Amino acid sequence: MTAETALLDRLEGFYDAVPRAGARVEDHGPLILFVREGLGWPFYARAALGHPGPVSAADVARVRARQRELRVPEAFEWVHETSPTLRAAAEEAGLSVHAHPLMVLDPDAPAPAVPAPADGVSVRILAGADPALPTALTVSHLAFADPGTRIGTADTTALTALVPLHADHATIERATGRILAGLTVFAAAVDGTTSLCAGQYNPVGDVCEIVGIGTLPSARRRGLALAVTAALVQDALANGLRTVFLSAGDEDVARIYARLGFRRVGTALIAEPGPAH
Repeated sequence: MTAETALLDRLEGFYDAVPRAGARVEDHGPLILFVREGLGWPFYARAALGHPGPVSAADVARVRARQRELRVPEAFEWVHETSPTLRAAAEEAGLSVHAHPLMVLDPDAPAPAVPAPADGVSVRILAGADPALPTALTVSHLAFADPGTRIGTADTTALTALVPLHADHATIERATGRILAGLTVFAAAVDGTTSLCAGQYNPVGDVCEIVGIGTLPSARRRGLALAVTAALVQDALANGLRTVFLSAGDEDVARIYARLGFRRVGTALIAEPGPAH
């Protein structure tokens, strides 16, 4: 087994384990479906860990039917290098597939310094009772609705208006519980009590994935995503995590993460209804 294969196997173990803290698992032959229990982000289907055989379009179609029955998103996530037959099966079943650079922090890279943003913005790890948590839970929704790195129009007014929808009392309580239990670590670039950029990592053993890095579109091109990612990496390494990885939105974003010591090891794929990109 090569070092790269062993690394991808570690990531596969993580992908299989991390949703289980908040989901039940349904077995669908070569695929498994994580079904959310309670509040939080909806989950997805993926290739079953260690399943030796190929995945067919009929396999994907059966899981899609089950997702529609459950009224959950028809979403599949996997790593191309470890499940190479799933892309063609997903496309044949009518899904669009989006590719993202899969990157792992080089173990020889030094812990990054956290850049200090200008204009009075501070970058910090959020405690459970942090007043910036509601906007930290919300800002990614605006960021992902307007993807890319260009400066957009969505501003703090739009962010504040969305907080009741994405950070109600139950959602904040759940996020706080995950923070206190050590299941999730949030970081944010904060102006006053407003998170202009936020992200998180979720540890399983000594592996963690940095996810959800999103910058308010009007606050882009100020180095906030780089600073938030650096804060999360620094915290993960300080807490003994050995493998730190993420999926970049596109090649431009991947170049930003490379400045922190991340290197590409594969391709993360997401399949869902809608146009491919």
